[in-house]
Amino acid sequence: MRDLSFDVAHYESWYETPAGRRADMLEKAVLGWLLQRLPHPTRALEVGCGTGHFSRWLSEQGQTVVGLDRSVAMLAQAQVLNAIPLVQGDAHHLPFADDTFDIAVLVTALEFLERPREALVESLRVARGGLILGVLNRWSVLGLQRRVTGLFRHTVYDEARFYSIWELKRLLRSVAGGRVHIVWRTTLFPRQWPWQQAPLPWGGFIGMTLVVEKG
Repeated sequence: MRDLSFDVAHYESWYETPAGRRADMLEKAVLGWLLQRLPHPTRALEVGCGTGHFSRWLSEQGQTVVGLDRSVAMLAQAQVLNAIPLVQGDAHHLPFADDTFDIAVLVTALEFLERPREALVESLRVARGGLILGVLNRWSVLGLQRRVTGLFRHTVYDEARFYSIWELKRLLRSVAGGRVHIVWRTTLFPRQWPWQQAPLPWGGFIGMTLVVEKG
């Protein structure tokens, strides 16, 4: 995972802007809907937790949460903002035993991983119930804006890998095999559209859940 330490000062403050508040509301609505699709999880690991923004939200949903990130600077800020356990570690080599958690959650983290498949294998190893992913959509207006902006000035997304719905589903099935159930939604813009979230492939933020089918 890239070290995003240089963004620490502005990461949380972005959520206080009008655009940040709106995105946060829509993304959490999708993630909350997906959380309800899982079989009663109570223990969650957020991989690539950053400043713990979504770890705090998971805790508010009744989860016992551990946040993991590689960045020392991000974790230092997370320590100030969160009352949850935090661990410095690598998403490709998670420092936890098998089935320690019910679910693993990666929100805007997969895009920055050098070896995403390896990280997903590790996440499934430590999470008995499945995964929740929040990923920026390659085939969306938002994804296009991020890529075009990167042509003219340096942004945190310069080295990010964006995904489509179909790429994510193929990646998850290659990791977990056939005995899984995948559900997804995307957030839609602008606000005046009648849907805030829907199973449509061009929304800017993809929320996807992989549920491991036992037996």
